[in-house]
Amino acid sequence: VSDNEPVMEENVENAVKEFTMIARKFEFEPAEIRVMEGDTVRITVTSEDVAHGIAISEFDVKEDFGPGETVTVEFVADKKGTFTFFCSVFCGTGHREMVGQLVVE
Repeated sequence: VSDNEPVMEENVENAVKEFTMIARKFEFEPAEIRVMEGDTVRITVTSEDVAHGIAISEFDVKEDFGPGETVTVEFVADKKGTFTFFCSVFCGTGHREMVGQLVVE
């Protein structure tokens, strides 16, 4: 690198926040995730029992996965607020209660 080339500096404020999550009838664990606005969010989620999905409408996230499968979703939390994530695959009688919260500060 010569002395007159610009040096790219990483923005340390916007980090990659990684979470490992379990999906099971009828809950996500953890059920709440907190990040800062601008963070890249990476969620690795595994189904412990039946087919599930994870969806966060405001960030165009929707990924389905089968029993015992693991998927990773990644997005930028580019707006502040509290957003619901939910199971996007019908998984039984408690399916509608299978929700969690993404808090973007």
